[in-house]
Amino acid sequence: MLVLCGCRSSAVHSAQQAHAQLQMEREEIERIPPPTKSTFMTVHNFDSWQNPVITIEPSMLELHVLLSDANTTSIGAGGMFRPINARRQEAAIRISSLGEAMSAIPRSCWPYGRVVAVEEAHNTPASAEPAVRRNMELAISKLNDLGFVVYDLSSGKVQ
Repeated sequence: MLVLCGCRSSAVHSAQQAHAQLQMEREEIERIPPPTKSTFMTVHNFDSWQNPVITIEPSMLELHVLLSDANTTSIGAGGMFRPINARRQEAAIRISSLGEAMSAIPRSCWPYGRVVAVEEAHNTPASAEPAVRRNMELAISKLNDLGFVVYDLSSGKVQ
């Protein structure tokens, strides 16, 4: 009977830790302003999107972040010495690490506000499509729990 109580208290402690972690991630994410649909609903491709993008793959997620330009003046922004692709960073992450990864993205990487785009990996084999769909559902659910608006780049719909 003591063993059962020990396992139960351990499970309760783990659940409390997971809840505390989620709350901490939400607090960090809430510092990002809410999105304005007029700023992002007209963007329908990866190259034009400025907020973070998540590509859903069968066994992982790929997070794409466009770092802000260090030169904030309108003269010479971007250009030959600071091309947009040089500011794009990518990281492969597990779904279980999604909250931690999203809360670590700098506030300057959210020009549209608290909205993240998702897309399915291109050229996914038919045998891996169910896994991609499952991961898409899990990622959208987790992002919504964290307080993000999820925008599907391929369909142009808010999830």
